Amino acid sequence: MRLPESAHTSRPWRIHEIAGDFRVEDVWELPTPGGPDDLALLVDQFARGEGDPVSSPVGRALFAVRRGLGALLGWDDPADGVGGRVPSLRDRLPADLREGPRGPDPASVPFTSVFLTHDEWAAETANRTVHGVLHIGWVPDGAGGYRGQMAVLVKPNGRLGSLYMLGIKPFRYLGVYPALIRGIERDWREGAAARRS
Repeated sequence: MRLPESAHTSRPWRIHEIAGDFRVEDVWELPTPGGPDDLALLVDQFARGEGDPVSSPVGRALFAVRRGLGALLGWDDPADGVGGRVPSLRDRLPADLREGPRGPDPASVPFTSVFLTHDEWAAETANRTVHGVLHIGWVPDGAGGYRGQMAVLVKPNGRLGSLYMLGIKPFRYLGVYPALIRGIERDWREGAAARRS
């Protein structure tokens, strides 16, 4: 389920200290029921993901088109990434986060982990169009348990980046997010079943 921006901005996340110049693009409730200490399990699930991050045919097609456009237009040159066009958000971390766990880098998407705490994890990516942050928080579910909450934060690169974000918005909502969240739920259920057995 898509959540209002305030579901992210109203929480005392550490990411607010670090990415205050990024805007909240999307916030999603993740179907990952668990206990108070289970964020690490969800982060591990993201980190060991294999293959396409979105398993639907539409999602795979959209990612293939995006990779093709990126190659054709030079959007994904390493010089435009984190540590190239933009410095890493790790450079902004206060001492306690910089000295704490960074968290694993996801295997199937071009993100680099920034920091990991007991209840939040952030990873970043950048290209010629945008500097983006994937933020996963672990929140009470209102029924005595906990669940994941995913926020996407973006800092578009000028007019090109703003137009790019506007142009891909319908594709994200129709083809990417629904399949991504179904995949997260499926993997979470399989992992929970394996942990019970």
